[in-house]
Amino acid sequence: MSSTTTSSDSSPIPNLPFSSIHLHRPPTLPITPTLPSPLDTNPYYNPFNGFYISPTDVVLRHVLYDLSGAFPAPEGYSRAGPRKEVVFEGKDVRAGIVTCGGLCPGMNTVIREVVVGLWELYGVRQIFGIRSGYRGFYSADPVLLNPKLVHNWHKRGGTVLETSRGGFDLEKIVDAIQTHGFNQVYIIGGDGTMRGAVKIFEEISRRKLNIAIAGIPKTVDNDVGIIDQSFGFQTAVEMAQQAISAAHVEAESAVNGIGLVKLMGRSTGHIALHATLSSRDVDCCLIPENDFYLEGKGGLFEFLEERLKENGHAVIVVAEGAGQDLIPRTEEQQQKDESGNPVFLDVGAWLKTELNQWWKRDHPKDLFTVKYVDPTYMIRAVPANAVDNLYCTLLAHSAIHGAMAGYTGFVAGRVNGNYAYIPLAEVAVARNVVDTKDHKWAWVRSVTNQPDFVKK
Repeated sequence: MSSTTTSSDSSPIPNLPFSSIHLHRPPTLPITPTLPSPLDTNPYYNPFNGFYISPTDVVLRHVLYDLSGAFPAPEGYSRAGPRKEVVFEGKDVRAGIVTCGGLCPGMNTVIREVVVGLWELYGVRQIFGIRSGYRGFYSADPVLLNPKLVHNWHKRGGTVLETSRGGFDLEKIVDAIQTHGFNQVYIIGGDGTMRGAVKIFEEISRRKLNIAIAGIPKTVDNDVGIIDQSFGFQTAVEMAQQAISAAHVEAESAVNGIGLVKLMGRSTGHIALHATLSSRDVDCCLIPENDFYLEGKGGLFEFLEERLKENGHAVIVVAEGAGQDLIPRTEEQQQKDESGNPVFLDVGAWLKTELNQWWKRDHPKDLFTVKYVDPTYMIRAVPANAVDNLYCTLLAHSAIHGAMAGYTGFVAGRVNGNYAYIPLAEVAVARNVVDTKDHKWAWVRSVTNQPDFVKK
């Protein structure tokens, strides 16, 4: 490499120190000898020079750097894709697929593509579905899957394998994996599921078992870190816009009408943010990352009063995790669900009550209507749209290629537009939150003209 490069304005730019990349490689199974990839003889493929991914192919975690000063060594991950050599023969593979946690558009597509990919690409014939989430490993018999059975699953919402929260018993799960003879396990779920997958991987490693554990991250909230985006998110934003449009029509058709839409987002407001930017009908977007208040100067009520005077109606979008600290709770309501998450109160119903009380108090003689729309289960339960279906396919195939090559304890994910293998332990703790100091949140405020809710 030369010492410097030149930009279009003729200013010298120092080379990036790619020789000092901090590479986060996933673990590999100690299986020898390796075998030539069956893709060499697959009639649907014609491997060309550069078709197979080499160990030196890297996906950078960050692609933006300030070259005006020193910066740390770039971080990278092993690039996902087919390898020239594999460690499993298709006839010897017994694969298990499990879906855990809440529903998300695209779950059935991922299952389908794992099944079809294993079958068609690598000749695997022993592919099993685990019913009812993690507890299904030890509480039910696995279901034998094949391409004909799963052929139309991508057209269905939810998960045909069924799902559940909780039921994580490490010893029973790993014992069942051994009993069933699985040597590849594909785990589809969110951050809580990935934390469980880390424990499964660690226990399997402790027992010195040659079992590949591959994670495919699923969260409609898009709150899993490192990866660009979770599957199902695009579909969720698209469906959320329909709810916003309905709320806008209701608000516009009433005297002093307010359309109130609650969207998914326990700890992050990505769906609310993207739906707001896409819709352009929203007057105020409330997310967990940005505190808000109701009364006083710069509060929500003052803003809404001005907006109703100007336009005669307003639309509010609120993420389910926003404003939870404002809602009074009884001791009984300080609970957690089976996955260990705090049970959230309905911020939409609470906000509707507060809005009605405010207007009745300050404008007792004026008409006022709040139309509350909660499309949560409608959004979660729909099939994936075209973009997410394609994404699910690429994620599933990336996971298959990694497991067949002997990688384990990894998540297949898209990073900066490229597919990579990320260590499970990193994904399990990484969070993707809305940065309220970046350009995207500034765009939201420029579209809605809402206050920053910072008390002066």
